[in-house]
Amino acid sequence: MAEDLKRTEAPVVIKKYANRRLYNTESSSYVTLDHLAQMVKQGVSFEVQDARTGEDITRSVLTQIIFEEEAKGQNLLPINFLRQLIRFYGDPMQAFVPGFLDLSMDGFVRNEDEMRRRIAHVFGGGKDAMEALAKQNMAAFERAVTMFTPRVVDEPAPPAPAQPAPSDLSELKSEIEEMRRQLLELSQRK
Repeated sequence: MAEDLKRTEAPVVIKKYANRRLYNTESSSYVTLDHLAQMVKQGVSFEVQDARTGEDITRSVLTQIIFEEEAKGQNLLPINFLRQLIRFYGDPMQAFVPGFLDLSMDGFVRNEDEMRRRIAHVFGGGKDAMEALAKQNMAAFERAVTMFTPRVVDEPAPPAPAQPAPSDLSELKSEIEEMRRQLLELSQRK
């Protein structure tokens, strides 16, 4: 993964002009949103300023990059996530969301290599494994949000999920072992 974006050196200043052109003051050249996306991927920290007012508009430019990537079919943000995020605007919980998302993403990036290795080992990689991981993260997020959401006193607690019986667990373990064996056989045939 790219090096950490929170480097101690001063960020590169990008000026955005009224004609929507972006100017990299470090390289003295005009750049595009694609260039800025590459800078992010390379771990280069930058700040985008309105050329006329000097206002920091980095957030809106980064959001524009995400919008353009999503429009290209690079669907990283699920619709349900976007809807839930929109619901937080104007909500008292809004103040907690940026910190939570920042910590979650930092943890995800910090553990990315380990997660890739484990997913490849257990599930053989693939979209299903990442979806399962995403569902776990979303469930953790929902639990965190629920802690701060006021509830009516008379509201009954949700029923606890049924714990799998020991025999179910042993069946699952044996199924996983069987799948591992089959994957190993398939990989040795190649």
